[in-house]
Amino acid sequence: MSQFTPQDEQFMQRAIELAKQGRFTTTPNPSVGCVLVKHGEIVGEGFHYKAGEPHAEVMALGAAGEQAKGATAYVTLEPCSHYGRTPPCALGLINAGVTKVIAAMRDPNPEVAGRGLKMLYDAGVESAVGLLAEKAEGLNKGFLKRMRTGLPFVQLKLAMSLDGRTAMENGESQWITGCQARADVQVGRAQASAILSTGVTVEMDNPSLTVRWNELPEEIKREYPAENLRQPVRVILDFQHRVQPQHKLFETNSPVWLVSDRARDLTDFPDFCEEIIVEITDNPTTLFNVMRILGQRQINTVWGEAGATLAGALIEENLVDELIVYIAPKLLGDKARGLCRLPNVTELKDAPKWALQSAVKIGADLKTVYIREDND
Repeated sequence: MSQFTPQDEQFMQRAIELAKQGRFTTTPNPSVGCVLVKHGEIVGEGFHYKAGEPHAEVMALGAAGEQAKGATAYVTLEPCSHYGRTPPCALGLINAGVTKVIAAMRDPNPEVAGRGLKMLYDAGVESAVGLLAEKAEGLNKGFLKRMRTGLPFVQLKLAMSLDGRTAMENGESQWITGCQARADVQVGRAQASAILSTGVTVEMDNPSLTVRWNELPEEIKREYPAENLRQPVRVILDFQHRVQPQHKLFETNSPVWLVSDRARDLTDFPDFCEEIIVEITDNPTTLFNVMRILGQRQINTVWGEAGATLAGALIEENLVDELIVYIAPKLLGDKARGLCRLPNVTELKDAPKWALQSAVKIGADLKTVYIREDND
């Protein structure tokens, strides 16, 4: 029998909904929500909005005031126990007189990792963990993977026709999908810590690789004014040094990281452009090393947007955690360009397998989301 009641689930679900409000702004921190309940009524609630600003527990305690004494706290992630930019949330709950804390899941951050719950226990605060844990995991896929493995969570976005083509033979690709699907892509970009592409794509398409606030769905624009929008880091794999200062990448004042195996002169590039030097290796692969560096730089989630070569390499090297494919109701024919290059797949048994997680109609298009399956 579960130790949690339906009412417990109701309050934790509210905490999860609160946590979602920070999904565009909290990186590199996790999105966290907190609800304080006393005598069956919510007396305070809050969520973490941005790194360096108060955590969810602090916001909820502030809203509750004196009513926090004797309350139960429902929090989507184990309260922190260390001094960082802000004091420990576990200590704040203790000092406020909270008598019980229910956490959806433990925090895998080595600086916390059970210490928050222990701090509560040592202070005589009753605690429990595991309520709606699966939903809580879904809130912070990137942060949790980075804490557990040192690598970011990689989402590879692809758009294709019904026959698996991404562009005409001459490279024409604007637009395969409709405006609603493209707006959904902006939501994906906005939630990512970094957008990954290549110097080849920059040279051919001259993209900005930014979140375009005006294309976001209206409900998100109402919640997040343009001045509050956080732009992801643009990470460009540019081993041939194709990227130049005149490209549109540099028209938006947000970080650009140029990845190469050798240094270049950045004198004419803006100050927000910097270089990452990575050694070209086979074991581990160069792409793996890039992801490891991004993890070290506190990148939680990478949103991949590039051509067939990078898409195929990410898939073959098993670096893609989530495959997001927008399918347009069009046929481009066998001369059009393919979805991804997989030169090492020569037999059907070697084909990477994917498990469908969701399929949603967006305008005239279909958005499908897959996770990697282990091959038999």
